[in-house]
Amino acid sequence: MYGPPSWRLVLISCLITLSSMPVGQATSIVSPEPATGWQEKPVVHTERFMAVTAHPLATHTAVDVLTNGGSAVDAAVAAQMVLNLVEPQSSGIGGGAFMLYWDAEASQLYALDGRETAPIAADTDYFLGVNGAPLKWGTAMMGGRAVGVPGTLHLLDTAHDLFGVKSWADLLEPAITLAIRGFAVSPRLAQSIASAADRGLRQFSAARQYFFNENGKPLMAGFLLRNPAFANALRMIAREGIEPFYQGPIASRLVKALENTSELPSLMTREDLSEYRTIFRRPVCAPYRGYSVCGIGPPSSGTLTVGQILGLVERFDLPNMGPSPDSIHLILEASRLAFADRARYMADSDFVPVPVVGLLDSDYLARRSQMIHVESSIGRAPAGTPPGVLAENATIYQPETTGTSHLSIIDHLGNIVSMTTTIESGFGSRLMTDGFLLNNELTDFSFVPERDGLEVANRVEGGKRPRSSMAPTIVFDSSGEPVLVTGSPGGSRIICYVVQSLVSVLDWNMSPQQAVSMPHFCNRNGTTDLESAQSTAQLKATLQVLGHKVRVRDLNSGLHLIQVLADGRLLSGVDPRREGLAAGD
Repeated sequence: MYGPPSWRLVLISCLITLSSMPVGQATSIVSPEPATGWQEKPVVHTERFMAVTAHPLATHTAVDVLTNGGSAVDAAVAAQMVLNLVEPQSSGIGGGAFMLYWDAEASQLYALDGRETAPIAADTDYFLGVNGAPLKWGTAMMGGRAVGVPGTLHLLDTAHDLFGVKSWADLLEPAITLAIRGFAVSPRLAQSIASAADRGLRQFSAARQYFFNENGKPLMAGFLLRNPAFANALRMIAREGIEPFYQGPIASRLVKALENTSELPSLMTREDLSEYRTIFRRPVCAPYRGYSVCGIGPPSSGTLTVGQILGLVERFDLPNMGPSPDSIHLILEASRLAFADRARYMADSDFVPVPVVGLLDSDYLARRSQMIHVESSIGRAPAGTPPGVLAENATIYQPETTGTSHLSIIDHLGNIVSMTTTIESGFGSRLMTDGFLLNNELTDFSFVPERDGLEVANRVEGGKRPRSSMAPTIVFDSSGEPVLVTGSPGGSRIICYVVQSLVSVLDWNMSPQQAVSMPHFCNRNGTTDLESAQSTAQLKATLQVLGHKVRVRDLNSGLHLIQVLADGRLLSGVDPRREGLAAGD
């Protein structure tokens, strides 16, 4: 077991050492363990295809599909079903997802929105108490009120209809078999169960019966866990498609699970489920040093905010500065400015006007960038006024918790999936039906619908999709060829993690594995967070002198990268903070 690389290693010797190494050469890294443990990952080179997911069983499933001629989407479907089983605290068919898909033959990029939606009956008072005050987070996050109409299964079905080559039933079979035979509870899952035991996981009977033994103790690592209810649900979905989930018996049981679960019952109906649709969004691409950094637009704020940060720092010579305290300071300052715009303008663009083009406008970002100074911090940054603003909105910073997963897949034809998938906080709403957990995604909405007479863009509205920070990303070079696939879980810190992975690879010439192993830093227009690591104190002191308020803490990402090298080979980056694995051929 190892910990994050020291800041001293990164800031003093990283570029010199790494530039002299063969690409992909691993280094021994010793430092304190993050909360979920640290596992040094081997660097993987492949020739034809690769899958990187958050759990070895999901990766092996994806590779089996790819080996037998399946597409990247086929592999994503099979992997997600297995992740639902072995990493249930993070994602599953009871949640939502965004998928970025590259069709290599057609040279076309697709952005699929499978984000959860608010029930049609929901209104702006959805998270206000009887006294008109916003609910406390701990009250709102558990039970029926927090659950959005799930979209992950609909997204996977939609993508498979267009880009799949294997039968739907065959892709669900690995998860069905695993659910029947059982799987060993991983150390991360065991830790997650134990930490959530007294935070609502025992409160609801289905979760209590599944995640705890007969004595009420959390399941231990190594326990053989079977899930016959999930197997039965998947068998039905394998035979009949997604109709049972959205219109049939699974839908009925899902709605029933939401009833009488807390003092805050859900307003979701069978009609809400039957009317759910995956939406094809226009991909959002931001220029950066000759590359195009592409992802998904609203209701995701991920790519827009990532693109803003990159645009704000582009005038600085980050490649020559390397991962120094000065360059990190500049990225943190750009993050302050971008998160200020995010808090004011970004939400579901089907309900509120989001100035997507204006937020990435080069002249606008150039003007905003003049607020960044090498010698001092901005402090709390104000939102700007990008071109195309049609409405004045209030600024609200809404917390986002981390219960998310990411997978990156490239198949033998060069098709690519970058998918981030979630049930919101760990174990979601704590409610279960048919062996899977239901999300608590609606807590990503602002609880406050207005402030100072101005509407909040991310307020609750019926049928609306809450703002997300998920940022599945594909980077293209100047000739339009894909060169990097990335994404991460981590709540709103996803944006910081993705930016860091891009700058590390594109500017600092790190390999993907070196990039994901670098200690994290993040600012969301407030406190600067630094990951606990050796010599963090040195960086902390430097940033404090510049005016940063610094907090040192565990930053548990789940970055999963694939780099396409000039010779066509694929190179992996697997976050050592989680249990993920890269494999391929």
